[in-house]
Amino acid sequence: MTAGAEIQAVTFGLGDEIFAVRVACVREILDHAPAFRIPNGPDWLLGLTDVRGQGVPTIDFRAKLGLARVDPDMATRILIVDLPLPDRVLALGLVVDRVLNVTTFGSEQVEPAPDIGVRWRSDYIEGVMRQPDGFVVLVDLSRIFTSEDGAMLPTTMRQAA
Repeated sequence: MTAGAEIQAVTFGLGDEIFAVRVACVREILDHAPAFRIPNGPDWLLGLTDVRGQGVPTIDFRAKLGLARVDPDMATRILIVDLPLPDRVLALGLVVDRVLNVTTFGSEQVEPAPDIGVRWRSDYIEGVMRQPDGFVVLVDLSRIFTSEDGAMLPTTMRQAA
């Protein structure tokens, strides 16, 4: 990251934790609605959400990150994101507990993923930003969803720009 560069991000909550994804990959934010179930999908795949006539695979983002599932409530939202894969851009719906805001972080605020002394899957953490009341974890979506994950999802393509 270039010193002095800014990162615009959408922040959202999963339980007490705050996460962020870059604004550039967020297409829109929807109110929660149940997804159309797809049989034999991975446990984190809720099904398809209709986004203006396009069936978008919808993910329980808590389950994908290994967190306990919770029932949706009035604050639950679906982030529609564009996930770049080697052969296409995949539209995905990420179910999150709540969307907080769009914010800007200076590159100097971004720290690397913490070293906890043991192996753990932290490659999806692009960085961590300190806030007065805790931390915000900046997520690299292309590292959370592998090519194998993309192959398991229904083909919902959008041409790369």
